[in-house]
Amino acid sequence: MPNWHEEMRQTLCGKDPEFRKLAEEHSRCESQLESLLTQEYHSADDFIQEAILKKQKLHLKDLMEMVLARRQHEQALR
Repeated sequence: MPNWHEEMRQTLCGKDPEFRKLAEEHSRCESQLESLLTQEYHSADDFIQEAILKKQKLHLKDLMEMVLARRQHEQALR
C-alpha cells in the first residue's frame, strides 16, 4: 500500500510542472548512471562522470523533497 509520500509524488508528477521536470531529470541521471555502471571498462572520465551524476541526483532529490515538504505544509494549513 503506497504511503502519503509516494502518493503525493505521483500526484505532483501529474500536476506540478516544476516537480515533473525535477523527477524527469532525476530519472535521466539515474539512467545515465546505470548505463555507466554496467560498462566493463571504466576510464578516469567515467569515474568523474559517475561522481557528477550522483551529486546531480542527490541535488534533484533534495529539490523534490523541498517541493513535497512545501505541499505537505500547505495541506496542513488548510
